[in-house]
Amino acid sequence: MKQPSAFVDRMLYILLVPAMFVSLYLIFIWSPIEKQMGASQKIFYFHVSTAWVAFLAFFVVGYYCVLTLKRPTEDRFIKAGISAEIGVVFTTITLLTGMIWGKSAWNTWWTWEPRLVTVLILLFIYIAYLFVRKMEGTWEKIAKLSAVFGIIGCINVPIVFMAIRWWNTKLHPVVFGEGKNQSGGGVEPDMLVTLLFCIGTITLLYLFMMRKGIEIEKMRLTVRKAKSRVIEKLAS
Repeated sequence: MKQPSAFVDRMLYILLVPAMFVSLYLIFIWSPIEKQMGASQKIFYFHVSTAWVAFLAFFVVGYYCVLTLKRPTEDRFIKAGISAEIGVVFTTITLLTGMIWGKSAWNTWWTWEPRLVTVLILLFIYIAYLFVRKMEGTWEKIAKLSAVFGIIGCINVPIVFMAIRWWNTKLHPVVFGEGKNQSGGGVEPDMLVTLLFCIGTITLLYLFMMRKGIEIEKMRLTVRKAKSRVIEKLAS
């Protein structure tokens, strides 16, 4: 009989693979071409989807970091670390796709615009968080110390989202809302369907990576503990 976790992983995989192909079809064939930016606008679907998953990953980190400050456990420590690693990957992809999009829209690879700067700060915070996790010391002490960085990074996520609203930037577009009435430029219905499907697909990818990452990290922890026991026996 299959373990429940193995069944969940298999179902995620079965859903994820066709969802990726459907996403590519929706992006490059089904969704209309934007009038001003043309085909280059299609990177918007990757950019927004990876940004959403990066934010989701960091909220998960913040959740487990708060629990870790209350009572550190190896399970919480592992889950926070894996989610942070995935978040760093997707934040990097978000920045790269944003730069490509910016080159098409603003004719520059980078500008010190509030949204870009806050995303870059967010990336640096979580890179620091991952470095802190590698410090020498008892894992309980490292878990609590790194949890502080994880929570600070999580607090920065809503700042990233609100940056273009608070600082009224003229470069980064507000799509879904602007000002008190949140009346942004909006997207065409076909584009919205594609965007939502892509967000769902990348979220499935996050869940799959998260589960596999946790499984691998727990296996590593088991191997390290076994090695430690063998070394202790040989030393005695």
